[in-house]
Amino acid sequence: MSFTVPDLRYSFEALEPHIDAETMRIHHDKHHGAYVANLNKALDGTEYASWGPDAIVRDWSKLPEAVKTAARNNGGGHYNHTLLWESMAPGTGGSPSGSLASAIERELGGFESFKGELTKSALGRFGSGWAWLSLGMDKKLVVESTPNQDSPLSENRIPLLGIDVWEHAYYLKYQNRRADYLEAFFKVIDWKEIAKRFEKAMS
Repeated sequence: MSFTVPDLRYSFEALEPHIDAETMRIHHDKHHGAYVANLNKALDGTEYASWGPDAIVRDWSKLPEAVKTAARNNGGGHYNHTLLWESMAPGTGGSPSGSLASAIERELGGFESFKGELTKSALGRFGSGWAWLSLGMDKKLVVESTPNQDSPLSENRIPLLGIDVWEHAYYLKYQNRRADYLEAFFKVIDWKEIAKRFEKAMS
């Protein structure tokens, strides 16, 4: 099999009380697992099975029509969720520091302003999708939202932080209270990891 679901670097219950263990278990094993299984099914035996998830997400429009939609949806699901698991960790939250904090202050009006804009973007996504902090080709930070499993990477922007606002990401604990889930999500963001992505993208 070309693609696999990555192991978490923490236990399912490690993010409680903010993200519950059962949601993490279902989200990681079942939802992410289904994206990977469907991606392998779509690309198995083709030359595209050797592409990395980032290449599939960035260049899905170049794929043959027979696999394009499956690659877009499931490749996006695999890529986005892999990024998500790495963006969270127990005992984190707070706010970023260093060059990322400076960029947020300079370009997005400071952390509280950025947090408000990202939350607004997540709340404003009708139906399923993601809210993002991305880096544009001009090396400027962007707050944006995408539908379904689409990614800023497809638009030549580098995703630094993504918040999953599909209902499966929060419904067991928060039901329809997406705003409460978003507030909790900020308490498990690993800003050191996000800063590493930012510094790599800037270089």
